[in-house]
Amino acid sequence: MTHAHTPAFTLEELAERLGATLIGDGRRRVTGLATLTEAGPEEITFLANRAYLKYLPETRAAAVLLHPGQAEECPTACLTLDNPYLGYAALSRLFDPLNGRRSPGIHPSAVVADGVALGRDVEIGPQAVIESGVSLGDGVVVGPGCMIGADSRIGADSRLHANVTVYHGVIIGERAILHSGCVIGADGFGFAHDGGGWHKIAQLGGVVLGDDVEVGSCSSIDRGALGDTLIGDDVKIDSQVQIAHNVQVGDHSALAGCVGIAGSTKVGKHCLLGGGVGLSGHLTICDGVQVTGMSLVTNSIHEPGVYSSGTGAMSNAQWRKNAVRFKQLDALAKRLARLEKAQESR
Repeated sequence: MTHAHTPAFTLEELAERLGATLIGDGRRRVTGLATLTEAGPEEITFLANRAYLKYLPETRAAAVLLHPGQAEECPTACLTLDNPYLGYAALSRLFDPLNGRRSPGIHPSAVVADGVALGRDVEIGPQAVIESGVSLGDGVVVGPGCMIGADSRIGADSRLHANVTVYHGVIIGERAILHSGCVIGADGFGFAHDGGGWHKIAQLGGVVLGDDVEVGSCSSIDRGALGDTLIGDDVKIDSQVQIAHNVQVGDHSALAGCVGIAGSTKVGKHCLLGGGVGLSGHLTICDGVQVTGMSLVTNSIHEPGVYSSGTGAMSNAQWRKNAVRFKQLDALAKRLARLEKAQESR
């Protein structure tokens, strides 16, 4: 898909930017990026999964980004890289319609309190509210309708899309991307029960996001009860994720949609949590752990690797039979233990 304001590049320019080897006419210009099957003669495409190799001979693209071992099969110009998917990521940013679209300045309808520190080339959109004591680094973009609470700090080149809420005392690193509707720094779920009702525990900590963090739309990261909730560098958080108070997430970890992490759990570096994963509170998950989708983790994990729980989908009739068997597991286990003990005594 192309846009009127999307820049055009020669293949030679793209090869230089990607560090790729060009095979073909470097003067040819491309104006967009598309899939193998949909790309037209003015677009570049990519091949990063062998499952799509069957579509390569029929592509109409001006050029294909692919692995050197597939170059001979390419019917058009190609740019070769050992990791074409990483190259695709770089290409996508070059053709992003938002790339380079900036309008530094403060919209007349924005409300910016006295004492706010603004870096160079900051953009504050319509109806945004910035409370006192806030610091915005160079090149920060605050979208329409955003709210940034008192004494929060946002690092250089970060972008808040429309209607992001950042509570008071939140620290966000450089190059962060916060998508619409996400809430950073709301109160954690803290209450004391007296036997008849609930009494709120004030949440006195904050939230600290490292550099290069991305938070998806409608996700929530709660402030700490006493210390801070900590999100490391280069952590990627999908939409509709809930991170409770005093959680720690290590550098370079990724959390897919609808992950829920209960309070005070520590997730290590380079961890991958699939969609719908739930982590109970006060756990420790070591570095290098992958938890597959819809799994529930109730105990700490101390060894790197892939972990799963739950069962895959099946017909309702089969599920009903298995559910009955599940209820019988304890009795069956005890019966088996008695049989084994009787066998050993013979």
